[in-house]
Amino acid sequence: MTWLVTGGAGYIGAHVVADLLAADERVVVLDDLSTGDPARLAPHVPLVVGDAGNPALVRHTLLDHGVTGVMHLAGSKSAPESLHRPIWYYQQNVGVVAAVLDAMAATGVARLVFSSSAAVYGVPGTPTVAEDAPTRPLSPYGRTKLAAEELVAAAGLAHGISWVALRYFNAVGAAEPHLGDRGRTNLLPLTFDALSTGAPVIVAGTDLPTIDGSGVRDYVHVADLADAHRRAGMRLAARPGADVYNVGAGEGHSVWEVIRAVTDVTGIPVPARSGPPRPGDAPAVVAAINRITADLGWRPDHSLHDSVRSAWQAWTTTRSRRGQPEPVRPHAQSR
Repeated sequence: MTWLVTGGAGYIGAHVVADLLAADERVVVLDDLSTGDPARLAPHVPLVVGDAGNPALVRHTLLDHGVTGVMHLAGSKSAPESLHRPIWYYQQNVGVVAAVLDAMAATGVARLVFSSSAAVYGVPGTPTVAEDAPTRPLSPYGRTKLAAEELVAAAGLAHGISWVALRYFNAVGAAEPHLGDRGRTNLLPLTFDALSTGAPVIVAGTDLPTIDGSGVRDYVHVADLADAHRRAGMRLAARPGADVYNVGAGEGHSVWEVIRAVTDVTGIPVPARSGPPRPGDAPAVVAAINRITADLGWRPDHSLHDSVRSAWQAWTTTRSRRGQPEPVRPHAQSR
């Protein structure tokens, strides 16, 4: 197989590329580099710099590189941002999918692994959510992911495209230091920033019906998430299909548990304080992973502490290379 990975220079995309290469798959990356970084890619990986929303560019890339399957990870992912930029989010997360599908139909490429999100569930009725749970997304971001899933399914029927949609939960960790999450909206980067600046992490919610009053979420190591992509691709290479899978750790951890894990790993107390809950936040959202385990033989291999440890190594390595200051450590006090 030769895979086109859109968004392949991003945090998750680069892990997918590395996993495919380790399995001796051929890979070409299409990325506009708005958030991606070529340094995340092996030097021999072909990189086409451009917009996956340009169907002509996608068509040329598919044909020029003999692509036989697409893993589409390009898109925008901030639910809060989507509230302020809904039109742009529909352009990025639905319009771009339409362009990729158009190019696939025109060139006869008939296998697609699509990056979706647990945001399609909204506030589920139960803490553990399966793929057949009602989809009631709360944000434009979640609605764009659900609309894109529907578009993929419709195009699959019309053009004979086999597909798998992977509904990500919360990706964390790093397989290698240079592949780490450099964003500033996810919990671990925010927590590491707090160690650097001394400004406290704000934990939204104190009285949710959870183990400690803070929100419980499912944190899956990004290397496990990449493995799920490869297994989904193997399934499509072996036989046609149309499937939706959750990709999560299958267990939940509260925000305070994650903060304690960061303290355990770093040896530095994390400055944090409670804040008001965010409107619409579910108390707990955890993936049911029975379906992907049964169908693809996939199970997560990494614990929360594995994820925190690898993310911390990546974060400190990146800051050291950039000459940024060390984390703030508390002063020793005489007693």
